[in-house]
Amino acid sequence: MANETHAVEAAAAVAGHAAEAAEKGGMPQLDFSTFPNQIFWLLLALGAIYWLLKNIAIPRIAGILADRAGTITGDLEAAEQYKLKAKDAEAAYAKALADARAQAQKIIAEARAAIQKDLDAATAKADADIAARVAQSEVKIAEIRAGALEAVQIVATETATAIVTALGGKADMGAVNAAVGQRVKG
Repeated sequence: MANETHAVEAAAAVAGHAAEAAEKGGMPQLDFSTFPNQIFWLLLALGAIYWLLKNIAIPRIAGILADRAGTITGDLEAAEQYKLKAKDAEAAYAKALADARAQAQKIIAEARAAIQKDLDAATAKADADIAARVAQSEVKIAEIRAGALEAVQIVATETATAIVTALGGKADMGAVNAAVGQRVKG
């Protein structure tokens, strides 16, 4: 029961305060009698906020901004150095490429010269072989001509002797050989 009594007394007190506030009429913040007290606490709260911002928050923010600015500056400098290194690397690449092309042209020229030398040597050898074969062939042709000429003279002499004998005469070998020799020569 004691609890119930306490609850009733608390409810009566709240009702009494509500009735008192209703009699005064309005919000306590707008009561002019409390303005000096409210202004004091307002100035105290603003001063505390100002002190916290000035001594704690702003230095931390300034430090963070300075760190960021330093990081950005460092990154920009590093990027500039990398850009210069990239230009140097590109120049070195271009030089290496030009050197490689020049070396390739030199190798190609040497290979062409070697191939031309081999080709000239092979051509000279083939020409020499052909000239030797032509000479051998000319010798063989001359031998064949000489043999053919002798064979023609022999056949012509025998034929002339046979014709003279068939006609009833006696062939004089010296005269037949002279006549055949003169005819063969032209």
